Amino acid sequence: MIAIDLGSNTIRIVKWDCKTNEKIAEFEKIIKTADKLIQTKVISDEAIERIIQAINEAKEKMDFNDKIVAVATEALRLAKNANEVIKKVKEATGVEFRVITPEEEATYTTIAVENCLNKCGYEAKEFFLVDIGGGSTELILKHKDTILSQSYKIGIVTFTQKYKTPDAIKFAVKKEVAKFKDFIDLAFNTYRKPKIFTASSGTPTSIAALKKGMNYKTYDPKRINGTIVTPEDLDYWLEKLMKMEMKKREELVGVGRGDLIVSGIMIFRELFKITKYKECVVCDDGVREGVAISACKEA
Repeated sequence: MIAIDLGSNTIRIVKWDCKTNEKIAEFEKIIKTADKLIQTKVISDEAIERIIQAINEAKEKMDFNDKIVAVATEALRLAKNANEVIKKVKEATGVEFRVITPEEEATYTTIAVENCLNKCGYEAKEFFLVDIGGGSTELILKHKDTILSQSYKIGIVTFTQKYKTPDAIKFAVKKEVAKFKDFIDLAFNTYRKPKIFTASSGTPTSIAALKKGMNYKTYDPKRINGTIVTPEDLDYWLEKLMKMEMKKREELVGVGRGDLIVSGIMIFRELFKITKYKECVVCDDGVREGVAISACKEA
């Protein structure tokens, strides 16, 4: 089956084998769905075209003659023209997206990350998960069969476009991310603080890749799952990236991500401070894998 996650910055597509519970093929592209969304409240015509082009590009690389489940997250939740976007994309590609709630997004991400952690040798019955997206950040506590989650409209695309300069972003991150503390305190006090801190999405996976000597072109998701990232890693790469020219920075993290990675690292770093974790297990798997696994179980 094919599972598609239309995020605020990236579209991620996976072809999944339900029998083996493994991915057969995958596709990912930065399309900046949420570009200018904070100012205009709509998905631009240019962004819609990028979505269509990306899906058609994926069709050339993998067989789409299969069951397709396509979901969209924060950018389309916010956009006033979400229905129009869905209609145009379906007409051009045959793929129909469903806008999912933050709770559904958290559930899909949890399913994927639990699968990832188990494959990496962790006993993943309990963990604290952060998903730093383009338009929102999800905090999730998994305790046995319970999933406690909270979504915040703090994402690397919308945040970067709102605050613009690194100094303004740094100040705003400290102020905005402080809002996370109430949920974290409630979750940890209610269900106890899990031993495992884990993260999915572009910022954690980019840092994990850099730590392993990879760049955007040589990125290998199989080598990412299970990588340990520490606050010291974040400090090191933030300083290193900030000193680089944008072209060099984008060679490492991807075109269109050079400015966004700064916001992402700052948000991630504040989360370490609030939670007092010393390390984080990174998983490349996210919403698209969770959608695939769920759809396979329902088939």
